[in-house]
Amino acid sequence: MITIKSISIVIPSEPTPGGLLHLSESDQVVQFSHASVIHIYRPNTNTNTNTIPFSFETMKSSLSRALVHFYPLAGRLHWIEGGRLELDCNAMGVQLWEAYSDAKLDELGDFAPIGVVQDLVPKIDYTTPIEEWPLFLVQLTRFSCGGLCVGTALCHTMVDGISATHFISSWAKLARGDNLEDHEMPFLDRTVLRSSEPLMPLRFDHIAYTTKPPLLIGSKDAKEEQKKETSVTLLKLTKDQVEQLKKRANYDTQLQDPTIRPYSRYEAVAGHMWRCVCKARSIDNNHDDQPTRVRLVVDVRNRLNPPLPQRYFGNAVFLTITSTCLYGDLLSKPLSYSAGKLREANERMTEEYIKSALDFLTSQKDVSGLRSKFDVRGDTEGPFQGNPNLSLGSWINVPIYDIDFGWGKPVYVGPGLLDTEGRSFIMPSGVADGSLNIAFCLQTQYMDSFKKYFYEDFN
Repeated sequence: MITIKSISIVIPSEPTPGGLLHLSESDQVVQFSHASVIHIYRPNTNTNTNTIPFSFETMKSSLSRALVHFYPLAGRLHWIEGGRLELDCNAMGVQLWEAYSDAKLDELGDFAPIGVVQDLVPKIDYTTPIEEWPLFLVQLTRFSCGGLCVGTALCHTMVDGISATHFISSWAKLARGDNLEDHEMPFLDRTVLRSSEPLMPLRFDHIAYTTKPPLLIGSKDAKEEQKKETSVTLLKLTKDQVEQLKKRANYDTQLQDPTIRPYSRYEAVAGHMWRCVCKARSIDNNHDDQPTRVRLVVDVRNRLNPPLPQRYFGNAVFLTITSTCLYGDLLSKPLSYSAGKLREANERMTEEYIKSALDFLTSQKDVSGLRSKFDVRGDTEGPFQGNPNLSLGSWINVPIYDIDFGWGKPVYVGPGLLDTEGRSFIMPSGVADGSLNIAFCLQTQYMDSFKKYFYEDFN
């Protein structure tokens, strides 16, 4: 269905600084695989043509210009002692794939990351040495209907979601023929996010790194759960449904204590997901005393004093986890209970906690066991975050729909790959009306029940 016409290496259009670039401790403990995202563009129906005014050479030359400012992405990683990574700014370049599809965009359904949608992002050969991996790959796929997909794969060691969007948006601006302003330039010095010197005694117990996720009752490990078939779905919530969940989460809380800050749409939606997953999984595991927890990723840019510099380019995210809860409590108590547990995990990330986390990570002789290990060569050494647990990510506040290459804004943005059980991304929809899309991977045996419980209370 998809034909690859060419694969090019794109290097910065001008000489860039060389040498080694320091990576922060936050960079060190995220997954070192690539995060895949698709950006779908439809032709403008108000014009006389049904084809996007696309130029491969314009995309290529503007990418080359973007790499002058974002030159670390043209480099290569290599291992150093302690299971850590270092970046060599050697300008070896990124990969640009040109592809065609004889399909129409409408044939891809809702763009859930299954089937042919997974073929809209470039594939990385993780069996090769890490020194050979491009840190950024992009596939430009043209469809028979005149639509386009920009499918990106960006090494997570280099950037988080906010930094990735900054880079793609800057490339898009150059592709439109505009120039980048000084205030749009990336801040590349990652030493601003570092531990204290000398290291301070630990002030907190960093349970996100030091404790293992709960197992299913009766299990000695998670090996059997990791082997089970998974399915991926794309859930959709209208603005009205999101508001219903917020009201439900806040109703009893406001009655008991009106001084409590109302729960956000993320807290309400994520809390609802957690409860519905537990209900679906309890079909085979009917234990009210089954422990479960949720892992979250928190952006700390504005949680430090002073805040990180504007346009900080790297990973400014840290892991946090909820306290361990029981199925029985989550299902018998109101939505405010699960939403409150998510808030507690989020609010744990104070400036002092973040600084302590940096000291903790720096003090580790080897960080290999702390690194997130999603989707790399089937690696299962890291703790399994799936059944009976969840890993919930949020793109709600990331401006993923502001990426305009000159064809207007995308009609859909979402993950191009999602194959880790229990993992989800809560995202804004392309209509910008307060509705949400949720990409979710769950064991196949529970998916139908989960979707039933997820939607059954909306009337």
